[in-house]
Amino acid sequence: MNRFADPGNIRRVAILGTHVPRQCGIATFTADLRTAIAERCPRLDCFVAAVDDPGQAYAYPECVRLAIQQEDPSSYRRAAEALGGRDPDVLNVQHEFGIFGGSAGAYLLDLVRAVRVPVVTTLHTILAQPDVHQWAVMDELLRLSERVVVMSAHGADLLRRVHGTPQRKIDLVHHGIHPVPFHSPAKGGLGLDGRRVLLTFGLLAPDKGIEYVIEAMPAILQAFPGTMYVVLGASHPHVRARLGESYRAMLEDRARRLGVAPSVRFLNRYASLQELSEYLAAADIYLTPYLKTEQITSGTLAYALGAGKAVISTPYHYATELLADGRGILVPVRDAGAIARSVTGLLGDDTRWLAMRRKAAEFGRTMAWPVVASGYLESFSRACRDRAARQAAQARSWTAVQLPLELP
Repeated sequence: MNRFADPGNIRRVAILGTHVPRQCGIATFTADLRTAIAERCPRLDCFVAAVDDPGQAYAYPECVRLAIQQEDPSSYRRAAEALGGRDPDVLNVQHEFGIFGGSAGAYLLDLVRAVRVPVVTTLHTILAQPDVHQWAVMDELLRLSERVVVMSAHGADLLRRVHGTPQRKIDLVHHGIHPVPFHSPAKGGLGLDGRRVLLTFGLLAPDKGIEYVIEAMPAILQAFPGTMYVVLGASHPHVRARLGESYRAMLEDRARRLGVAPSVRFLNRYASLQELSEYLAAADIYLTPYLKTEQITSGTLAYALGAGKAVISTPYHYATELLADGRGILVPVRDAGAIARSVTGLLGDDTRWLAMRRKAAEFGRTMAWPVVASGYLESFSRACRDRAARQAAQARSWTAVQLPLELP
């Protein structure tokens, strides 16, 4: 059933990243990955070293055995020592700019340099034009990593072009997803009975482009009265700390001014997996109208595609790759008219809508968490083999240098 190899002699894996209850996409990903690995290989001890927000101390579950203060450099050094005492066979770093302390997250490098085990780094963001600090930190992290995991072919291409990372060091493993029923259940439990449902979910930030879907709603409602656009998610904690709820307030005000407020439902909370699954199952069309075209991954898009949803998105890199071959529709950035035409076109063509959903669901099977966990276990095994082979080659080289040029 599984095409990936058994992890062999690996006994213990440490994952470094954020972890729930911290509210960020990496935290959810780390928790899901750890659970999937534990279920895929129950004999393996998989635990987490979690990075805390400045000034925060979370009540973590038992699987989180170390906590690192994001902006305290000594905390990273202590964590490296503690990891050494726990004797993992491999360290998996979940990397995203902004979750590690120091300039461009440079404190992370102190920890990675200090650990004495193979490092496999998962890259959630790869910048096409990093600044000098971002480039230096990423380049050093890549050098220290035995292997690198990316979630898209475009990410692998960026690594090769921007950082000169050899292809042999890169593993492509999709973003994991949980199963969602293909056939939509009754919507009545969500108060959406008899409605066409459009959905966007995830942490809110000004680069999400939700205002352009709201601007498209008058034309959508004219063609399909009763359509409801659901925006599910709290404001991103970093955005809320900096801007308060100004972005959400702007969205609500725009809906009122356009006269579509009754048809736009804002659910201002960090959704549980259960609630998210219910709304995904009820959605007729999922939208990611993001404004930044350089985005190389999106957990929300991965979930929607894996759920077999018909998806309309702006052409950021990850969407362009995932929605190819008829798995979704791409519309220009900041184009409410294109969004309206695409939504009404799909809602009015059941044959095309269903065909798109089936293609999405078929592709989504390659992104299920059991498959993704197996991909990571194979990457960990490769990292251990690569490390052993490199150390053996270094030992042979050192031995050769020590030999006298001529025997007496």
